[in-house]
Amino acid sequence: MLPMPVTGNQNHPPSASPFAVPTLSVIIPTLNEAAALPGLLERLRGQQGIALEVIVADGGSGDATRAVARAGGAVWVEAPRGRGSQMNAGARLARGARLLFLHADSGLPDSGLLAAALACLEQAQRRLGHRRVAGHFPLRFADANPRTLGRLRYQEAKSALDREECINGDQGLLLDGAFFRELGGFDSSLPFLEDQRLARRIFRQGSWITLPGHLVTSARRFEAEGYWRRSLLNMVIMACHHLDWEAFFLQAPAIYRTQTAAGPLRLVPFLDLAWRLDRASPWRVRVQRWRGFGRYGLESLWQVFFRLDLALGRWEPGTRRPALAFHDWLAGPLLRLPLLELPVALLLWLLVTGVGLGSAWRSRA
Repeated sequence: MLPMPVTGNQNHPPSASPFAVPTLSVIIPTLNEAAALPGLLERLRGQQGIALEVIVADGGSGDATRAVARAGGAVWVEAPRGRGSQMNAGARLARGARLLFLHADSGLPDSGLLAAALACLEQAQRRLGHRRVAGHFPLRFADANPRTLGRLRYQEAKSALDREECINGDQGLLLDGAFFRELGGFDSSLPFLEDQRLARRIFRQGSWITLPGHLVTSARRFEAEGYWRRSLLNMVIMACHHLDWEAFFLQAPAIYRTQTAAGPLRLVPFLDLAWRLDRASPWRVRVQRWRGFGRYGLESLWQVFFRLDLALGRWEPGTRRPALAFHDWLAGPLLRLPLLELPVALLLWLLVTGVGLGSAWRSRA
């Protein structure tokens, strides 16, 4: 029986048949991405060995994003602003059995990238004996000076790992539509971190794999905001996510700029927000939160061992990494002592605060 045509707040391009069954539905959340979107749509049209449906899920763009999407042959859907709600809206329209979520500034360097990724996903499903498998691509950064790109080699290497908090939306997300619905879709209660929350559920209910090839993504935020300041803020955000600190994220968007508006990053407003919220909490809650912050730091010590492996030239995916293996086997379990949680939390807070105050002082100088 032919599939029923999709209904809802969407526009099929004139050249696309609503009855054609795609192999893969590609869902792209957008907000004022008229500059970046044409390149991605062109690269998607050039993909070989696979039938694609491209859905642009927009959060209220004020530029020419809609015209660009229609000109590029994409299905258009409008949704409440926020990547989670936008991608959920796109997934509801998808007619392909598999879904791929991509950011608008993603680069596909190989015309066979998506066909190879889909074959890899199917192979993993057969090997594991279930369809609760999700795939992500390693990253390569572009659009930055050589110094920033050199520093980002660490993030590139991390993106090839199937470890918690190493997988984010920039890397793409490929999975069966049925598994996505089983997971409940993206959490749209917050304006960001929808990727981390879904990744965590996939770790609990299924399996992650690293897909062959890589995606190219822009390093413009690191370039504009400063590598170390952006990296430290990412650490603070992930620590608050680890603590499920909802109050911080509900107020953080007021001081969080979109990537298109990125400039030199000010850490102090984020730190001031965390400090004010923490002081307003009962002291028992504060102690538990600080212990949790320290626990997060101890659990993140694997990155020190991983950096050692990379210094020894262990860059490529699938390469044996003895320092990381040693951490996972012995060092990590030994270091996760409750006695160390508060001292580690204090050291991390002093580090981030020092960088934040130092950057604020330099910006005024």
